[in-house]
Amino acid sequence: MKVSETMSRRVQLASPHDRISDAARTMDAMDVGAIPVGENDRLVGMITDRDIAIRAVGQNRGPDTPVREIMTRDVQYCFEDDDIEEVCAKMAYQQVRRLPVINRGKRLVGIRSLCDLASSEAANYAAQALGAISQPGGAHTQSGSQTRPH
Repeated sequence: MKVSETMSRRVQLASPHDRISDAARTMDAMDVGAIPVGENDRLVGMITDRDIAIRAVGQNRGPDTPVREIMTRDVQYCFEDDDIEEVCAKMAYQQVRRLPVINRGKRLVGIRSLCDLASSEAANYAAQALGAISQPGGAHTQSGSQTRPH
């Protein structure tokens, strides 16, 4: 099974210049926990609800803080024609719950989440990935670094 068969195509980009309060409202309206950040037709980061909570609120940054200041810059991604099993292994290794999906032309075409997997024929891969993601520590730990892998 390919990523394109289970990914969500409903993706909205944030700009690095957007305010984090705008990104939070977008997340709320779309009922998502992360938004890819794009600039000049390139994926330059991801902003998550956790980034807002830990890197903004937790550090006394206001709602007008630009997304650029708290986003994760080193974004992991997958291709729409990648096999789900390989992508789940990547998500488990990186300890991430979501991956932007790009086509071979490097354009964002969707987002891949554990939720997408759990409601598909690949639910067993989702369970394995979640087990690894849920382990303490790893690359996703909020250590103040703004370039942690995602």
